[in-house]
Amino acid sequence: MLLACLGAMAGSAQVRAQSTNMMGDWVEPAGSVLHVGPCGSAVCLWIVSLSNEAKAKTDIYNPDASLRSRALCGLKIGSGFILRDATHATDGTLYDPKTGNTYRGMMSAEGVTLNLRGYVSMPLFGRSQKWTRPATPVKACAVASGH
Repeated sequence: MLLACLGAMAGSAQVRAQSTNMMGDWVEPAGSVLHVGPCGSAVCLWIVSLSNEAKAKTDIYNPDASLRSRALCGLKIGSGFILRDATHATDGTLYDPKTGNTYRGMMSAEGVTLNLRGYVSMPLFGRSQKWTRPATPVKACAVASGH
């Protein structure tokens, strides 16, 4: 009986750990899907599916005019995040393709929510967004399928 209880508790802890792990796919408020995953020793974010309501399919707001024709789908928008534990990453950079601006960033996972904060100089001067896990499997765009 004791072994059965311990096994059930371990299984429950494993499900909780998986649900709070920040790695994987997340849906941002406008409906696009982003993938959080390892890239070298850091954690990065890529756009893997664009919302049907996306105003642009290319990086039209990039301050570098030579990059404005690159596809948003598959674009790495977050890089250099240091994983502090399974649910927290800090010290990264976030590129916002809706404005062409790059910010410092941090993120934390709580259950099926990813709290993302982009800021200039310090977290106090920034903006937060909550992303959620996709309810159904994500059909990734062709360029993003390698993530």
